Amino acid sequence: VSTQSTGSAGLLSALNFGKFFPLLFSMSSKLLSRVARPSLHSKITTAEQTFKFFKNGQSLGWSGFTPAGYPKEVPIALADHVEKNGLQGKMKFRLFVGASVGEEVEDRWASLGMIQTRWPYQSGKSITQKINSGEIDMGDIHLSIFAQDIAWGFFTKDSPENKGQLDLAIVEATEILPDGSIVLGPSVGATPEIIDVAKQLIIEVNTASPKFFGAHDIAADEKPPFRKPYLISRVDDRIGSFSVPCDPDKIVAIVESTRVDNGRALKPPDEVSAQIATHLLNFFKKEVNEGRLPPNLLPLQSGVGNIANAVTAGLANGSFTDVNVWTEVLQDTMLDFFDSGKLNFATTTSLSLSPEGFQRFLNKKDFYLKRICLRPQQITNHPEIIKRLGVIGMNTPLEIDIYGHANSTLVGGTKMIHGIGGSGDFLRNAYLSILHAPSTRPSKKDPNGISTIVPHCSHIDHTEHDIAIVVTEQGLADCRGLAPRVRAKRIIDNCVHPEYREQLKEYYRLAEEKCLKEGAAHQPQILSAVFQMHENLAKNGTMKLASWKI
Repeated sequence: VSTQSTGSAGLLSALNFGKFFPLLFSMSSKLLSRVARPSLHSKITTAEQTFKFFKNGQSLGWSGFTPAGYPKEVPIALADHVEKNGLQGKMKFRLFVGASVGEEVEDRWASLGMIQTRWPYQSGKSITQKINSGEIDMGDIHLSIFAQDIAWGFFTKDSPENKGQLDLAIVEATEILPDGSIVLGPSVGATPEIIDVAKQLIIEVNTASPKFFGAHDIAADEKPPFRKPYLISRVDDRIGSFSVPCDPDKIVAIVESTRVDNGRALKPPDEVSAQIATHLLNFFKKEVNEGRLPPNLLPLQSGVGNIANAVTAGLANGSFTDVNVWTEVLQDTMLDFFDSGKLNFATTTSLSLSPEGFQRFLNKKDFYLKRICLRPQQITNHPEIIKRLGVIGMNTPLEIDIYGHANSTLVGGTKMIHGIGGSGDFLRNAYLSILHAPSTRPSKKDPNGISTIVPHCSHIDHTEHDIAIVVTEQGLADCRGLAPRVRAKRIIDNCVHPEYREQLKEYYRLAEEKCLKEGAAHQPQILSAVFQMHENLAKNGTMKLASWKI
């Protein structure tokens, strides 16, 4: 610290050096080894020293996709600063992230009034409540389109200062390479596009995370009219690089992080989910036997939640081998699938694992990373690639109507839950588009108070034109090649809960009778009655009706 190693002068010199250069006392050798471009070492600082880069009203980008690979050190420190200094509502940002991230950052920012606008997907009690109370504006968009629109500058096109750029982005990395490019961690999402359009970058290098060099396949997109196709015809094809290109001059700060991702703990599959999985696996066997699927199926996409986990668990314990996956998110049961020896390879944009699952992943990291490729969401969710690979898309909506339309986002047609996410990307383009859901959900007054199958969805995210299969624990309705009236009868007969089956049959009978008389019976509905189940739920706490009021 000082050439004067003894006496009061030497001590004073050491103290002054520590006062003006505190990071040289705390900077870990591990951090220095992760920042392989020496010219960037001078940018290493503390989270608190980055506050000067934040201004009210800015457009911010974050890395991350689900609770994986998102920044933690700087957002948490900034939230502490806002709370400590009574700045709630005085530092508000427009926040752009590939999907949801950890609630300890996103939901806390929302609770402190730090989010003005949020795109394109979120989770957490505080942010959801504030979206639905009108305090936060949320934009809901297909995840493949979100990444593209970020790259094309659509979200800040009306800002004279930004002209399509973001003011600032915070990106979690596991390494910075000598050329300044960024090696991400367990997710990619829209981070490449966010890095590209951000005017300034704060990089959190997470030294608690393992290095992920070699796990990613990063490929840039081009603007029309001369876009080139992504040359992917197998789930394990690679077309890009291991790191995200980055202009080092845009990096204004590098902060060490040792915080781990706040992964979601998973519940074991329940009986209803297991029954749905059984129906699906039996359907797959039938499709193989009749020649519409190969023996190892086609690449699988699965959403998040209990049903997705049950289906994956069923596959891990089932007879299909050499299976491939092309999806947005890998959950813990995918590790079981790999361990069974039946899953060959998986492409994803995020390892959305529970804390226990991530530890399992670390214990066999080399084994799993040979079989996993992490790509940008613009590629994992790309409609053309999904269609070319013949992906089997499986997602869980809030409600499905008797004609096969589905609502994935808005309870009662008005109350936002999370967002459409990538469900539309896959359901619109899959070889087989599958909706799976329990036939009922509980209300406050009735354990079966909400029927998932209704006469007409209160909001429509996915149309009848995109849906091939509907399955609940009651059974499976194969809607391929069926006209609307035949489709409605099959969904009611096969998928509706017994407590609602006769009620929906009666509705359909009345609607068909009325519309046939009027010469308007292609897709029979009675507008005055179509939402009576929803209205009765709001008024009486159940969708069960004494009778239809026609």
